[in-house]
Amino acid sequence: MQGSEEDGGAGEDGVLVSRVRVIEGQPLVERAEAYRALHTELAQRLEQAPGEA
Repeated sequence: MQGSEEDGGAGEDGVLVSRVRVIEGQPLVERAEAYRALHTELAQRLEQAPGEA
């Protein structure tokens, strides 16, 4: 998940930022559900990622 200001946040970071911007534009109830779904998705991805310890 790396993007930078120079490349406009390309890659997964850019996708995440775009999703958050869309979520922020929604009414409160829909925003809360969208953040809940995003949290669930990211938590699942984190659990499936290979350990780096």
